[in-house]
Amino acid sequence: MSAVETITRPTQPDIEYHPDFAKYQERKRLRLEAGNLETSVPPGFPSKLVSPLVWEGKDVEKRGDWAYKLNDTQLDEIDAALHSYKSICFSHLFRAQHQLTAVDLHKPFGYINQTTFPLPTLRPVLRDLSKELHNGRGFFVLRGLRIDRYSREDNIIIYTGVSSHIGSIRGRQQDTRLQNGTSPVISHIKDISNTVDKGKIGAPSNTSDKQVFHTDAGDIISLLCLSPAAEGGESYLSSSWNVYNILAKERPDLIHTLSQDWPVDGYYTTLPFELHRPYTLRPLLYHQPATENTPERVLIQYARRYFTGFKAQPRSTDIPPITEAQAEALDTLHFLAEKHRASLDFQKGDIQYANNLSIFHARNGFKDEPGKEYASSNPEFYLETTNNDRRHLLRLWLRDPENAWETPKPLQPRWDTVYKNVTEDEQAFPLEPALRKTVGS
Repeated sequence: MSAVETITRPTQPDIEYHPDFAKYQERKRLRLEAGNLETSVPPGFPSKLVSPLVWEGKDVEKRGDWAYKLNDTQLDEIDAALHSYKSICFSHLFRAQHQLTAVDLHKPFGYINQTTFPLPTLRPVLRDLSKELHNGRGFFVLRGLRIDRYSREDNIIIYTGVSSHIGSIRGRQQDTRLQNGTSPVISHIKDISNTVDKGKIGAPSNTSDKQVFHTDAGDIISLLCLSPAAEGGESYLSSSWNVYNILAKERPDLIHTLSQDWPVDGYYTTLPFELHRPYTLRPLLYHQPATENTPERVLIQYARRYFTGFKAQPRSTDIPPITEAQAEALDTLHFLAEKHRASLDFQKGDIQYANNLSIFHARNGFKDEPGKEYASSNPEFYLETTNNDRRHLLRLWLRDPENAWETPKPLQPRWDTVYKNVTEDEQAFPLEPALRKTVGS
């Protein structure tokens, strides 16, 4: 009688969305004791990156030169651009030229651009700051917008208009279009767990939870602070190039792990039918050799919840699990980013811009002041309710064609979903928060 062969299928490591330092240390110990780990970086990869994009958080915090304070002249120019845009784009002539009707497009915010939102003296400053994003430190904060002077709608126009001079292409933040055929290009980052079924929340941006280090989809991540939290909610940034250098020196084996294919959960039920995929295989780390026109670059693109799940959106059970090496790599990215982070003092009226291809971002958990909420039934009364302590940010995903980095081929399908053929008429700018329906991050 022949023996029955038992096939043991690999299982998911003991890892969750919120990193556990003790588990990480034990996993690291076991793998180091087992040995047989790579002792040098993959062929062609740099042993050290030298660039302004490599920085230590504590040094950045001390300098404080990452904040650009808008002066009164610039703020007046922004106000003039707001009124210019509204007078042009809400006019009957503009609607007739673009075949817009009140039914088809009541508020043509998709037509906000560098021409319809002119900033003649501020624009050169913003273009230099875009260069800083792509070739300098990789982030900055535009400080001092007069948030309390404007309605919710006007603040969205201002934020979008100013940002169009940083990156002229706005990205979709939802994988499927709304019933009216539009796609949201702006998101509200706010805790809505008190107003919706908590069991339906699958993204940390809709909660007050701590958000671990990650990247989003897209080139530039921008956040406008409408209101900070009563307590906590600090914004954290960390140089992924600095993290790479540490790995290259101390754990080159993890660079091998990160540059190999990973099973990225597709959460495919949210995607159009032709894009239904339970998961995709792609690396988290990409190396781009220097060319005649561009320097050598390393890009790390990942969001932890694709590999661990988060609350109502657990990791799919019918896809390959990650390995113990990948689990250690995930934790290592987080804890190194956390150790070397910069904590930014995010104030009302700040706009934070970060190079999503060279910087990890995270946020601290927070508490809002109980019993206070924005007037959601009538956004025009926003001015009367801004002086509260409920953390509320607006987010844009931007791309600057002039300064943009080359997109790695494995990321191109996702980048196309975000940026390709986004027309003016397709763009939606919701005035209120809603449950996330994207798998961006």
